[in-house]
Amino acid sequence: MELLIEVRNLHRSFGELRAVDGVSFQVAPGEIYGLVGPDGAGKTTTMRLMCGAIFPDKASGGEKSLIRIAGYDMTRQTEEGRAHIGYLPQRFSLYEDLTVMENLRFFAEVRGLSQSEWKPRCMEILEFVGLARFIQMRAGNLSGGMKQKLGLAAALVHQPRVLLLDEPTTGVDPVTRQDFWQLIIRLAGQRAGEGIAVFVSTPYMDEASRCTRVGFMRAGRVILEGKPSDLRNRLAGQILELRGSPIQLLRRVVERDEYVETALMFGDRLHLRVRQGKDQEVIARLERQIPAEGGEINLLRHIPPQLEDIFIALLDEGSPQG
Repeated sequence: MELLIEVRNLHRSFGELRAVDGVSFQVAPGEIYGLVGPDGAGKTTTMRLMCGAIFPDKASGGEKSLIRIAGYDMTRQTEEGRAHIGYLPQRFSLYEDLTVMENLRFFAEVRGLSQSEWKPRCMEILEFVGLARFIQMRAGNLSGGMKQKLGLAAALVHQPRVLLLDEPTTGVDPVTRQDFWQLIIRLAGQRAGEGIAVFVSTPYMDEASRCTRVGFMRAGRVILEGKPSDLRNRLAGQILELRGSPIQLLRRVVERDEYVETALMFGDRLHLRVRQGKDQEVIARLERQIPAEGGEINLLRHIPPQLEDIFIALLDEGSPQG
């Protein structure tokens, strides 16, 4: 299988801080790889290493580190590899005083495209991202979502094989997020082996669910990786929904239960994660204890695990016990 992104045993420290610590993953054409983690986990540093903005630390013994983009070793063939990368950073980085078309023309010519190449290519890309009607508008006058679409257009103007997106929808409205992800899915292609390879960091679990594979990152390490459906199955049978009143009494009761690992408020209900294999015991106990203490249960049932549940469970595993 062809791989457009190969990262192996990646390390990067800043003084005493190990920002990236032994990270490895692969992405093939047509795949969307989502990197999820809290602030400071190392997501942006990983992406900067991938695009050659900074270089990895030298491996000290054991397996050597590797960053290969579209077949090019980014530590030795940085410029050749960059020619195949489209990069969209967290913050809008285009020229606000230039129009939409002027921005695209600038980035196209920087990439070496001639006028006969960049004009049709820019119009094609602007149609694709939905900005064709705004080519004469100054970038500074665009909405936040439109700026992100322009950033995506600039990243695509040279037809890259690899697309790196660093939290591309942070701060935009839900409708724009939905539109943006439809573009990403179309770019990646419908079947493995086709399209481009997309690597995206995101704080949103609903976005991570759209990815082909997801890696959870904490303290510089990818601690769990897999297809979203496979990851959710790790907590099958362990997630319960509880509705009733008074909600604060319900919460006190469930938090005392030795087999309830987390109890989170979701509006007018409680979202519980229970110890594996103890779900029926917890249900039976809560059905006795809550009425005995003056509470009322309206609904207590199993619900399918979400990626948020996996993420919270992983963070809990890494928290100090006290």
